Amino acid sequence: MSRESNSSSGPASSPKARASINDVAVHAGVSAQTVSRVANGQTNVRPATRDRVLASMQALGYRPNSAARNLKSGRFRSIGFVTFNLATLGNERTLNAVAEASEAAGYTTTLLPVMDPTQLDVAGAFGRLEEQAVDGIILVMSAEVGALDEWGLTAGLPLVIVDSDAQLPYTIVDTDQEQGAQIALQHLLELGHRDIAHISGPENSFSSRRRADAYRQTMAAAGLPARPVLVGDWSAESGLARARELLATDEPPTAIFASNDQMALGVMHAIHERGLSIPGDLSVVGFDDTEEAALYWPALTTVHQNFDQVGRHATRLLLSLIDGEAETKQKLLIPTSLVVRDSSGPVRGGR
Repeated sequence: MSRESNSSSGPASSPKARASINDVAVHAGVSAQTVSRVANGQTNVRPATRDRVLASMQALGYRPNSAARNLKSGRFRSIGFVTFNLATLGNERTLNAVAEASEAAGYTTTLLPVMDPTQLDVAGAFGRLEEQAVDGIILVMSAEVGALDEWGLTAGLPLVIVDSDAQLPYTIVDTDQEQGAQIALQHLLELGHRDIAHISGPENSFSSRRRADAYRQTMAAAGLPARPVLVGDWSAESGLARARELLATDEPPTAIFASNDQMALGVMHAIHERGLSIPGDLSVVGFDDTEEAALYWPALTTVHQNFDQVGRHATRLLLSLIDGEAETKQKLLIPTSLVVRDSSGPVRGGR
């Protein structure tokens, strides 16, 4: 929005005009073309002339207009990062990895959190990024909002999706959620547990649904009945509430697999408040491997996700799409690993 100046206030009140390339040329006694060569780092300028132009730039406070240069080349050297919830461990670490990988490639990163993950709000985020002239977008699609092609926003704009339905027709990079849940459950099965409960994350979360599906499939493959999945909201409070429900039954499970470490923390609190021991009475396994997991009481056995790899690979694939060097429909799943600590142990005899 432009703003008219008040002529009665006099010249002293007018903002100082930004120095132009012509101002630098006059100040240095060279042509505007020579200033442009220096600003663009070209080598066909004599050292003495370059020094004089650089000194004039500094004296006048001139900054080369990188946006204009990028517009001429068709590149803006910028990528957008859209996430539904930056407060989660995974999204925060993924963003850090994307920003570092982008910077190393000479790109900036523009963050747009979407507070309400609806089609309308996500469409608005895409539109704002288009206005800010990004070359491509990484979308952390941690909740279901409908089909992307319904938005009509992705045509011509390279897109990589993290944490989503792997069946979407776009380039996908994510943790192998099924594999992570399987190794957690296999660990408990090898310890002799046959009655394992699962506390999942929200039902609209892709990662939560895939871990819950893997729980049912792994139990079925072992010839064991799966308990009804109890739904939490990723918080320790929800893990506490769901675990209290499990422990109030006549036949509580011998092990609980929580879909993230925060809910596992709530589970452990519920076990302690009933005077039970971990892992003597119940084993607990989480998912994420947060920095605090090793400090839980007892230290938490959990599934380690490599969010740094997810962010780096997502950035690499997006830059390849921007350069036209990669297929637009790829699926890359980053494997997990199990970190065995003190919260899991053999099932007690007779259970």
